[in-house]
Amino acid sequence: MNFWDTHCHLFQEYYDDIERILEEAKCSHVTGFIVSGCDTKSNYEVMSLVSNHLNCYGVVGIHPEEADRYSDDDILKITEFCKSSKIVGIGEIGLDYHYTKENKESQRVLFEKQLKIAEEFHLPVVIHSREATEDTINILKNYKVKGVIHSFSGSLEVAKIYMKMGFLLGINGVVTFKNSKLIHILPSILDSIVLETDSPYLTPHPYRGQKNSPKYIQNIAEFIALSLNISIRQVEKVTNKNVFRIFDKIYRK
Repeated sequence: MNFWDTHCHLFQEYYDDIERILEEAKCSHVTGFIVSGCDTKSNYEVMSLVSNHLNCYGVVGIHPEEADRYSDDDILKITEFCKSSKIVGIGEIGLDYHYTKENKESQRVLFEKQLKIAEEFHLPVVIHSREATEDTINILKNYKVKGVIHSFSGSLEVAKIYMKMGFLLGINGVVTFKNSKLIHILPSILDSIVLETDSPYLTPHPYRGQKNSPKYIQNIAEFIALSLNISIRQVEKVTNKNVFRIFDKIYRK
């Protein structure tokens, strides 16, 4: 088996030994990684990591939490990074109204600047949307982009809207949480999902409380397979097919 972790933050502030993290993941049948930037500092780390590891790819972007702190130079850097063959998307970008609602307009402006870059470079986008579903959908409708709705946890109705727009849904450790309703809609969205960890966050059950790692992708896949009474090979086949369909700059061996 060979799985992809389509969304992880493998940065020095979280991990003392990233090489060990990658090796542990490979031992757990995770052989492909898409590392997601959130600001200029992490975008530089993404560039360094993907340049030194054949099986690592990156997406670069500025997270909505940075809407009041980024500069025009930060946006220009993203356009420079996009010229690399190892940068396969723009992300993690989007809207987050959970903690800050006062800067909605600033978030929207930042979001749209990066969607324009995605259009220019014909790259998929990795979308962070928290308590901002309506605005996210309405803005995305104005751009010719595809991509992944990161850490999707919405309703089937919302899932269908995103899928009709050409988006995949990122499923991570949240699906294993006891209070998660995702498992109930999985049969209807299975053909449109990719697996992700969001490491170091959202560690799946039964490892909650520990720092997350890409090695837990297989645990998420096993949980999905068991819950839907399908083989883990089927989960592998569906999710890998979707990875290569959306992130089409990835070299498929």
